[in-house]
Amino acid sequence: MEQFQPTTRTRVKRLAKRGVYEKAAVNAILDEGIVCHVGFTADGQTYVIPTGYVRVDDRIYVHGSPASRMLGALNQALDVCITVTLIDGLVLARSAFHHSMNYRSVVVLGKARLVTDADEKVAALRAFVNHVVPGRWDEVRQPTAKELQGTHVLALPLDEVSAKVRTGPPIDDEEDYALPIWAGVVPLRTAPGEPVGDPRLLPGLPIFDTARLARS
Repeated sequence: MEQFQPTTRTRVKRLAKRGVYEKAAVNAILDEGIVCHVGFTADGQTYVIPTGYVRVDDRIYVHGSPASRMLGALNQALDVCITVTLIDGLVLARSAFHHSMNYRSVVVLGKARLVTDADEKVAALRAFVNHVVPGRWDEVRQPTAKELQGTHVLALPLDEVSAKVRTGPPIDDEEDYALPIWAGVVPLRTAPGEPVGDPRLLPGLPIFDTARLARS
């Protein structure tokens, strides 16, 4: 099984048994998520910015306006930390101390690079749109040259990577299992609601099929 080689920065130390380094498992988490958090330091200030992303092979792409603080800072090849977290359930224990969550998370470290190749940039944007809604890119108007010029894309290689996963019921102190308190897991999931059409939709268009958004 192909794995990421853990480094001193990515090896899971606290509850090391929850560490996951298999590439297939890491990629599955990244492919299911939609939002990542990008951490970086610029001008002596640390920022963590939520944004959309997509994984393509062994890279993560993020995009945005050239005027954004994040894109401006990362364009200088600063160190970056990208995290993705999926919450699968609330873990309710018999004691306050042992309450937790079931989750799957990924941490990626490295230096982001500005994508300057036109073909790679368009391919990344296509992947980004199709990551949000599979097949959407071919249904909509393609970006103009001006729109492409006004969009920056950054790529971060999946080199220094680790995942951490918690599953299962609460782990209580042995003496607490005798307490008359409900304990267990409350599953959580993100699910699409009923689509709300734009007020200026042309008449006769079919309602968007939310089944296309299934991610797991």
